[in-house]
Amino acid sequence: MAIRTLKQITRGMPASDGAGVKLTRMLGTPSLRTLDPFLMLDHFHSDNPGDYLAGFPSHPHRGFETVTYMIAGKMRHKDNKGHEGVIEPGGVQWMTAAGGIIHSEMPEQEDGLMSGFQLWINLPKAEKMKPAGYQEFDEAGIPADERDGVVAKIVTGKTSTGVEGPVGGVTVEPFYAELRMEAGAVFEEPIGDEKTTFAAVHTGSISVEGQTLDTSELGVFGPGKTVRFTAGPKGARVMLAAGKPIGEPIVWAGPFVMTTEGEVRQAMADFQNGRF
Repeated sequence: MAIRTLKQITRGMPASDGAGVKLTRMLGTPSLRTLDPFLMLDHFHSDNPGDYLAGFPSHPHRGFETVTYMIAGKMRHKDNKGHEGVIEPGGVQWMTAAGGIIHSEMPEQEDGLMSGFQLWINLPKAEKMKPAGYQEFDEAGIPADERDGVVAKIVTGKTSTGVEGPVGGVTVEPFYAELRMEAGAVFEEPIGDEKTTFAAVHTGSISVEGQTLDTSELGVFGPGKTVRFTAGPKGARVMLAAGKPIGEPIVWAGPFVMTTEGEVRQAMADFQNGRF
């Protein structure tokens, strides 16, 4: 089966979001604006409380999904629909903002390492105004596909060995996993080019058919049928994502992602008039 090589490698850029949280933006940068159906990938990683304590106070979303995956530290989320909880290491919150939600994400700690990723995934036009909802799982609820030197925590999608993640019912049929790889370990999985696919390196490095991805770099896979990569001499922790492109216009204004400018203006008006 044809192994997919990397058609683009980008390095994450320093950014700030929320009330001043320092992070690395890996997707949604000038060199890689979007990657249909994926809109943005932020990597937060710091043991300096000043980088994260201000958190992400109440803010709105409409038209897409946010996926928060914690590697270290704890994050409390709360919204205007009465939902509240804490995401702990190895846990995931898959929030479908859809028709509108106002929520906050605040650190549940005053010191120590805070590390993880937030991925934004677009919704097709037909689903952008459906009711908001959540799928949440702690580390024990996310199954592991254990191979030689690799522990793959499968958030959504099903591997060739039959391990299936708990998140379901997503139109773009995503595959999303954290790979914990020992030095020199190889991960191989059939993921065809009908799905947009990328790997983002949290720590360490991987090699893909002679190309190297280092810490804080993101690689976009090209044509082929199979994804295969090897961990570097220090091992690696990698987020692997794949999803079917939506192929619709993207009109993006801050926390609103719609398909027309009129829909974005309506989202702004609905938020300002308390209709979320």
